[in-house]
Amino acid sequence: MPSSSATSVATPIAPLMAPHGVLRVAINLGNPVLAGLDAAGEPSGISADLSRLLATQLGMAIEWHIFKKADESVQCVRADAADIGFFAIDPVRGEGLHFSPPYAEIEGAYMVRNDSPLQSNEEVDQASHRVTVGAGSAYDLYLTRHLQRAHIVRAPSSPAVVDVFMAQQLEVAAGVKQQLQADALRLPGVRLLPGRFMVIHQAMGIPDKRSAQAREHLRAFVEEAKRSGWVAEAFARHGIQGAAVAPPGYPTHD
Repeated sequence: MPSSSATSVATPIAPLMAPHGVLRVAINLGNPVLAGLDAAGEPSGISADLSRLLATQLGMAIEWHIFKKADESVQCVRADAADIGFFAIDPVRGEGLHFSPPYAEIEGAYMVRNDSPLQSNEEVDQASHRVTVGAGSAYDLYLTRHLQRAHIVRAPSSPAVVDVFMAQQLEVAAGVKQQLQADALRLPGVRLLPGRFMVIHQAMGIPDKRSAQAREHLRAFVEEAKRSGWVAEAFARHGIQGAAVAPPGYPTHD
């Protein structure tokens, strides 16, 4: 999906970041907190804005690759069919990718029906509970590692989680807190459990084969976007609630 053209001469670092002469960007629409499409069908949200900012600094055009699922976006960048993507940092997902420091932290939450006996996140992991989550999402990867007794039911995508939860009469839905809150407004008889069961560290990713110079440029780009207040301004511009600007550097992984 070709898009914007370069407005200046490419910088010396540009061929290291995007060796095909255009910045190929993988955008995942599965997390509406970060990405979507505008009325013209063009990518919007903080992921798209970061892409345009990087492309402008590199002096390059953008070629968009749009996906509905995070795993598809991961595979695109991992295969070097795109130069950058936007991912939750995860040790499993990191194979074949190099992550920048995170630029945002997003909460993962559980949804249950109003008549559910569950009152806390700690009560979810029971053998009698079925937890639905978007297949291949960061929440899927995390819960696969951490749930010891509950059974995981994988929905086709993160936006489909609550519909699967309702249709199959499952006990718990898991996903982006803001998405679940929006679903709770459109569906009667459901509620979110208090707090969060995990924090997503959202980062930019490039193919692992990129050079040390490219990795350092991406690190510096993200750190400056946070330090300068650009990320916070983007959150305000897009009306993003419930996400926080990540602190400097890398998070500690479990």
